[in-house]
Amino acid sequence: MTNLEIPTGFDVGALALDAEQTTRQIVDAVRRQVLEQLRRKGAVVGLSGGIDSSTAAALCVQALGPDKVLGVLMPERDSADDTLELSQSVADSLGIETVLEDITDILDAVGCYRRRDEAIRGVFPDFGPGCRFKIVLPDVLDGNPYRVSSVVIETPDGRTIRRRLPLDAYQTIVAATNFKQRTRKMLEYYHADRLNYAVVGTPNRLEYDQGFFVKNGDGSSDFKPIAHLYKTQVYQLAEYLDVPEAIRHRPPTTDTYSLPQSQEEFYFSLPYDKLDVCLYGKNHGVDAERIAASIGLTEQQVEWVYRDIDAKRKVARYLHAAPLLVENVVEGL
Repeated sequence: MTNLEIPTGFDVGALALDAEQTTRQIVDAVRRQVLEQLRRKGAVVGLSGGIDSSTAAALCVQALGPDKVLGVLMPERDSADDTLELSQSVADSLGIETVLEDITDILDAVGCYRRRDEAIRGVFPDFGPGCRFKIVLPDVLDGNPYRVSSVVIETPDGRTIRRRLPLDAYQTIVAATNFKQRTRKMLEYYHADRLNYAVVGTPNRLEYDQGFFVKNGDGSSDFKPIAHLYKTQVYQLAEYLDVPEAIRHRPPTTDTYSLPQSQEEFYFSLPYDKLDVCLYGKNHGVDAERIAASIGLTEQQVEWVYRDIDAKRKVARYLHAAPLLVENVVEGL
């Protein structure tokens, strides 16, 4: 499944998987990892209403049984209106218990919203109640190697304004909103500790490879059952596992900022199905010309995507890195 052969003329069908075999492989691994290696009784998964957490939860149910999987629902002030409903729908379809942890008050207490809004006001002095926002990146297909994020504001009277973000403002906004992922993970570990369960990580290969996660936030977990699967493969598996149709048809979102925002706008700058093919091509040494012909881009555009993949991998090294030690402390690790 992860060592696919590339046909002579590259075919995007190379990303197709045998869903039954893949499910069996992952289920066997989850059962072994949780029960034998981690010596835990079950699994805790934070349900976001998205395809990845839903598929990961379904796999854990297959491996451990519905009575050994807990779904944690963790909305907050900026969550999309349908997040909670979709999260509960997958839990209901799987027959698993859920707990609801609204994290708004925790985020207020640590200054998440206040710190973020102060940084935005450094760019938009009038930003305040009634305003909504999101952060966006320029299109990777424009070819500019210096891709600087902008903030998009929607005012109470419906106007939309976009301004380029200075580095300090961007870093402060991201640092403040990272409280959300870290708070959610803290609560997942609370429930895991009280039940003697393991915490599930839900990144797919695209996110894991490209660093689309928060260190010690959604990047933290005890096992990651779908991190080897491309996003398109997660959708294939979700269909096989009968994940609710509304979730399978929902566009991938960040569900982090108050304005609706796709993952493409915020980080990847290319639809996941095309980016999956580029990442696959990059991983398997497929030249840009062959990839371009298969997904409707020019050879130059694919070269730009390849360059962006390399740049994001450099950033991701820090996110993946374990704490550094002067000397090895525990023998055998």
